[in-house]
Amino acid sequence: MHSQGAPTMNELETFEIEPQDTLESSVVWLHGLGATPHDFDDVVPLLNLRHTRFVFPAAPERPVTVNGGMVMPAWYDLLSLGEPPLREDAASVRASADLMSALLRREIARGVAAQRLVLMGFSQGGALALHVGTRFPERLAGLCSLSGYLLQPETFDTERSTSSLRTPVLICHGEFDPVVPVSLGKSSFETLKGAGYEAEWRSFPMPHSLCLDEVRALGQWFERCGVR
Repeated sequence: MHSQGAPTMNELETFEIEPQDTLESSVVWLHGLGATPHDFDDVVPLLNLRHTRFVFPAAPERPVTVNGGMVMPAWYDLLSLGEPPLREDAASVRASADLMSALLRREIARGVAAQRLVLMGFSQGGALALHVGTRFPERLAGLCSLSGYLLQPETFDTERSTSSLRTPVLICHGEFDPVVPVSLGKSSFETLKGAGYEAEWRSFPMPHSLCLDEVRALGQWFERCGVR
């Protein structure tokens, strides 16, 4: 069953797919820059998570510096395509992080414990997922970045939460990614691993996209996280 979440001043508009069986878990999945909450509609049936609600929030519309100031759905303003720091606008990262934390708390209020929540995303959405999940004050069921990277690594050590160290992390990346270099994904994984996270790294022979082998790996990871 599909539903459209009604936005409020402090909430994001969401597209949701309700579970086929009794609700046990929720997956909050963030789309990439300039995309929509429907980008992964076709992937959900392949995962066959019958007890899981999928929540796809819509990013706010904002001007994006690297795209000449064009207004588009974006979790934050991307200032450059270079290596961090100064890659993204800190104020817009904080604003979206606050919205995402509120969305996670909404799922908890709707009856899904934090330990049954997975936060994940693709590209810019994957970057924000890592940012929020490592700072969230409770352990989540899992944290996953697909073709993303660790936002603002210079603040990671001082801002990450102790509880998030027990959240399993999966980082997947295309070996031929021309948008977010695979080296950026790999260094993000190494930072998390070095900090003591239970992090896994998977790379695939693809560009800035998803592939079937990645979806299979994602399904196996969900199983290890106890999400079904």
